[in-house]
Parts: sequence; C-alpha cells; structure tokens
Amino acid sequence: MSIDNQIQVVLIDDDPHLRQALCQTLDLAGLKVLPLGEATGLTAQLSRDWPGVVVSDIRMPGMDGLELLAELHGQDPELPVLLITGHGDVPLAVQAMRAGAYDFLEKPFASDALLDSVRRALALRRLVLDNRSLRLALSDRQQLSTRLVGQSAPMLRLREQIGALAATRADVLILGETGAGKEVVARALHDLSNRRTGPFVAINAGALAESVVESELFGHEPGAFTGAQKRRIGKFEFANGGTLFLDEIESMSLDVQVKLLRLLQERVVERLGGNQQIPLDIRIIAATKEDLRQSADQGRFRADLYYRLNVAPLRIPPLRERGEDALMLFQHFADEASSRHGLPLHELQPGQRAMLLRHNWPGNVRELQNVAERFALGLELALDSAPDGPAPGVPMSTGGLSEQVEHFEKALIAAELGRPHSSMRSLAEALGVPRKTLHDKLRKHGLNFADSGNQHADDE
Repeated sequence: MSIDNQIQVVLIDDDPHLRQALCQTLDLAGLKVLPLGEATGLTAQLSRDWPGVVVSDIRMPGMDGLELLAELHGQDPELPVLLITGHGDVPLAVQAMRAGAYDFLEKPFASDALLDSVRRALALRRLVLDNRSLRLALSDRQQLSTRLVGQSAPMLRLREQIGALAATRADVLILGETGAGKEVVARALHDLSNRRTGPFVAINAGALAESVVESELFGHEPGAFTGAQKRRIGKFEFANGGTLFLDEIESMSLDVQVKLLRLLQERVVERLGGNQQIPLDIRIIAATKEDLRQSADQGRFRADLYYRLNVAPLRIPPLRERGEDALMLFQHFADEASSRHGLPLHELQPGQRAMLLRHNWPGNVRELQNVAERFALGLELALDSAPDGPAPGVPMSTGGLSEQVEHFEKALIAAELGRPHSSMRSLAEALGVPRKTLHDKLRKHGLNFADSGNQHADDE
C-alpha cells in the first residue's frame, strides 16, 4: 500500500495529544496531513515521486527520527524531512542537519515556525520533482531517438505519439506490417512509463498451439485438465505490475478473445480450473499486422474486443513510407554489427546508397537490418528481394526523374545528419557542398541540423 499523492505532510509523533495539535495546525492552513504514531514501515509506503514532506519527532520508541531520516534518504536523498525534539539537544540538532534534515525545530515552537518550514519544504519538493520530470523527458526523447531511428515526418510523429501515451495507463493497439518494429515500440512504451521497474512480458499469440494458449495466458490449477499436475502462473498474472505485449492478436481464437475482453474490462484473471479472481495491475499492448476492423466485419475477430482495443492505436509506418530514413537506419545497424563483431566499418559507395534508396523493403526494418548485418560482415550488399519501382516514399504513378532526384538528395542529407558532426562546416564538407547551399537545401527539405542531435548549430 502506498501513500496517496494528495497527502502533503506525513506527521509522525508518538505523543497523541501533540500529534493532534500539530495536525490541527496544518489542517487549518489547508494542508492535507497523514498523522502516524510510529515511523516503522513508512519508507515502503512512499514512492520516489511522492510530492510531500515528512515531519517527525526524533525521540520515539522503535525507529527514532534519525533512523527514519537515514532510511528515507536511502530511497530518496532529496525528500525534505523536518525533525522536532523537546530536549533542546544542540549536538543532536547538528547531527540531524549533517545527516541531511531539511530543518530542525525545538519544542515548544510557534505554529507559524512549523508552517513556514513546511511550506518552504513543499516548494523545494515541487522544484525537485519538476527538475526530475524535465530530465526524464529529455532522457526519454534521447532513448526514443536511439531506439526508433529516423528523421522522416512519419517517425517524428510516431515518437511524439509514444511519448504522449507512455505516461498514461491506456492500453495500446500497435498496427504495423511484419518486420516494422512492433515489439521495439511496445518496449519503448513500457520503458518510458512509470511501470518501467515492473516486468515486460512478450508473447506471440500466433506461435502458441491452440491446445496451450489459454493455459499460457491465464494459467491453470492442478487437475484443470489431463496432465495439469501442478499450478501454473499465466503470462497475464506474471506481468502483474508491468506490461504484457501480445503480438499477432488476430490469430487468437474467438473463445480466447472473449476471456481477453473480460480481463481488459474487469482487470481480473481466473486460472483454468480455479474460482479465485486475481486482481491485476497491468497494461496490455496488443499488436497486429491485419486490419482488425475488416476481420471483425468478416466474423474472424470480435467487434467488441476490437473497439475495446482501438482506444489508443499506434500505426508504425512501413519503411517504404519513410525512404529518407533508410540510409540512416542502415548505417545505424551496420555500426552496431561492426562493433559487435569487432570488424572495421565499411563505407557505402554511391551506387550502393542508390540501390538501398530504390528498394521498397517489403520486409521493412527487419529486412534492412539483415542486409546491414551482411554488409558489416564484409559480404556482398545483396537485397532479399529485387529493388522494383522508384525510391521509397515516391508514389509509383506520380513524379519523374526530377522528383526522384529530390528524394534521393533529401535521403543523402538526412543520412549524413545521422552521423556526428561538430558544425555545419563539417556537414557541408562531408556532403561536398558549400555551406550556403547546404542551408538552402536543409530549408527546402524541412531538415534541421540541431534536431539531428549535433551540439553546435553553426560555426560561421
């Protein structure tokens, strides 16, 4: 059990009369107070993002105030703790302040002194949590840029959507073709959420035999069916407190879909052969490569489950829609593979770059990663399928040579932006163009040097 974030002050004193008087003082000042008679077990009830402060007597039976201070700061060194005592012990006050106490009040003290100290401590706490939130948001954006590589408009939009959804409790439906990176997106949603310390459990429904899917997902009790000799904890229960990623949800039978719908609505699970309803604190991220609405119209997927899942859909753009990202992604995977195998990094030749840009990548990011791996190993740059048609992102029925040249130019610049450059001069030299020309081309293609992660916007 955790202390509600509406509580602003936890007040601990073993004297019930003084505790009541101090609680009344804080209440009259409009502060929400939780009075306690002892300190034992408090730390486990406070999360690191709890927005309040702790006021505690020092001399108490069991855990005293100094022990409490040490335990609280072991979990969160920036939590304000105010200590009070009636013994006028100056050395004890010095010890408390050196140990990190926010303030030290000697009984008897004026009500205004307590209120002033508590209000200043709350203001400090708000500032600390705001700074943490900003640092976390910056870290999250950096993580997303590393995991979901690309500067195309569809990828920028996807990263923005992930950032907005990650902090919520909403279940998510990920839509994407085979190889587009659905599990990468699911893991990003988990790792950027407040569930990041809980389990992330991934299961491919399409890979489960029909005879075991219910047992795998919901668990079973001994004797639930022939061969069930002992209790089994299902994936939903195992993911409690975290996230369950259910891929290829379209392959689930209608019977299992009914149970999943009930679980989504009621947040409880029953093991096969059991009667106990087990409450779940779980986020479910489902993924599909099919049009579930069409499957529902055809009777292959429950319409009510589709509408329940489709509250927060995320569409992953196929690689052919984000052509300017192809070279950047290829370089990213080739760098990783070269480092992993301890091999020197090979440089792509212009003809090879053109071949990668012309390819439509039917296998999406997974196909590109395989090609990059082979290239890093020194093998021939061979594609898994023929590069048919124009460059990715250019419609088959529109545009001619000039449009393809524009697309190719944008892709080359975007790929070079993905590499480290200390200045615009360095970027211009790598591309072999004057800096003024580079400025014009960046503006024309909607690209930004600063957005690429480089530190200096210019050196002119």
